[in-house]
Amino acid sequence: MKKEISVGGQAVIEGVMMRGPDRLATAIRRRSGEIELKISPFVSATQKVKFFGLPIIRGFVSLIEMMKIGFSTLTFSAERFELDLKAEALEKGETIKEKSKAAEKREEILSFVIAFGLAFLLFGLLPYKLSDWMKLSKQDFFFNLFAGSIRIVFFVIYIWAISLMKDVKRLFRYHGAEHKNVNAYEHNSRLELAEIQSHTTIHPRCGTSFMFFVLLVGILIFSITDTLVSQYILGATIPVYIRLAYHLLMIPLISGVSYEVLKFSGRNLNHPIVKLMTIPGMALQKITTQAPDDDMVETALVAMKAALDMDYSTHNVILLDAGK
Repeated sequence: MKKEISVGGQAVIEGVMMRGPDRLATAIRRRSGEIELKISPFVSATQKVKFFGLPIIRGFVSLIEMMKIGFSTLTFSAERFELDLKAEALEKGETIKEKSKAAEKREEILSFVIAFGLAFLLFGLLPYKLSDWMKLSKQDFFFNLFAGSIRIVFFVIYIWAISLMKDVKRLFRYHGAEHKNVNAYEHNSRLELAEIQSHTTIHPRCGTSFMFFVLLVGILIFSITDTLVSQYILGATIPVYIRLAYHLLMIPLISGVSYEVLKFSGRNLNHPIVKLMTIPGMALQKITTQAPDDDMVETALVAMKAALDMDYSTHNVILLDAGK
């Protein structure tokens, strides 16, 4: 029997962030072996503003919130990790070159621009250009089916490629630790390391599954929209760049529908259609989640307990100020 109170989160550098009903908790395993914990209150805009809580709309609002939370927690974990790297360098007698705040900001902006540009090329422009080169522009359904398939292929290749990196492998192990803890909690298991480790690293509400739903739902909605535009608005074949432009504007709708599909699948896991729909995302989690060690599981457990306002005093935890 599953718990009614939901909890979930994401892996960060050497740790896990968990989100409970009214708080966020990020636990980081430091080089010393201690777990640093930062807790901050959080209430979703979908709960505070009635309009934001409406179906479809709540999905896009939640996506924006989680992107913002994800970026801030990853930044926090990177800062803690950098402190450990500096301490290790000092122990070895190595010279540490400090970067200015301006230099760090420039690097951050450059990384964002490169990441956005690469995402736009791989998941936006290139699939549409390939579909156009295949002479599919006059066949809206097959155009989007081909472009969507190319996106899925690029997405899987990208996930597989980064999984080969040492640091990403470790991140994926913390992702596995997060899932094991959530599965243990939702199935009323004892929250002890051995018991938690017995659970799977696969979870139907994972962000990996959400991304797959976005790609699949996009194919369907874009096909319907393009047919309406070409037949009743333009009365002609849709130029590639016009198609790309209004498809980008439809991302909030796509993410909102995908969110509802994911919520529905999480409540109806035994339905045959739901089982079929969740196969791709669950299969991809074989890459994005890896088997964690006990330290990783404990770190995720501390984050989950803190997010759910449970007692974590039995663990070696240093509580940080939320503004730190």
